[in-house]
Amino acid sequence: MTDVAGSLWQRIVAGFSQSPTPLVTATELLLIILVATALSLPRASWRYFGLLATVTHELGHAFAALMTGQRLGGIRLSLDHSGTTTTYSRGRLPAVWSTFWGYPVPGVVGAAMVWSGFNGWGPAAMSVGTLILLCSFLFIRNAMGLLITSAAVLGSALLVLFVPPEFTGHVVIALGLALLVAAVRDLGKLSNVHLRRRDRLPTSDAHLLYRATSVPSAVWIFLFAAVVAGAWWVAWQPMVQVLAALLAG
Repeated sequence: MTDVAGSLWQRIVAGFSQSPTPLVTATELLLIILVATALSLPRASWRYFGLLATVTHELGHAFAALMTGQRLGGIRLSLDHSGTTTTYSRGRLPAVWSTFWGYPVPGVVGAAMVWSGFNGWGPAAMSVGTLILLCSFLFIRNAMGLLITSAAVLGSALLVLFVPPEFTGHVVIALGLALLVAAVRDLGKLSNVHLRRRDRLPTSDAHLLYRATSVPSAVWIFLFAAVVAGAWWVAWQPMVQVLAALLAG
């Protein structure tokens, strides 16, 4: 066990050096898009991959809270993809800031991963993600949350240990695209709560922001979508160059 932990730490540290830029063909990119879609859209795969999106969502709240000097009470996660991040703030603005950064974060993280994968920083993205997941154990406050986070850490650790650095970029691109698709799916789910499942409004970040600011929930959903759209635009830039080569050929 000590040897495994030592190897994992060495691979994490080694990941912070830039690796050769991966050669992603148009055919491979199309396959990656299919894999990302298969992870985030079908119910069978979403049941599991959606938990990673939930972890990312709640960590977005937590990081935004720490950025503004709030005290982080803890994170609770459930298998039904729900989660709660408890923060303590003395001002309204910091609380609004941390509440906002839930739904957009899977898209932002996904775009960062896609960019990293295409530019030779895939191993670094994987190392950073593994360290963040490890640190998140400090804030998990329920048994199911520990189980979900442990599964995410295990998956990340296996990728760090067994995926060669020259292939890590390809894996990171696929995971990043899957998170981008997940961000869109979650926005659709949020919109459905406000349109058809209004009994669940108390769990909606947009509704909580409305209560805190009197700005309509629809405005907050639009702002979530704008950030996610911006993340897609960033991710699309390296992808369009690969696809352009296919069309030119």
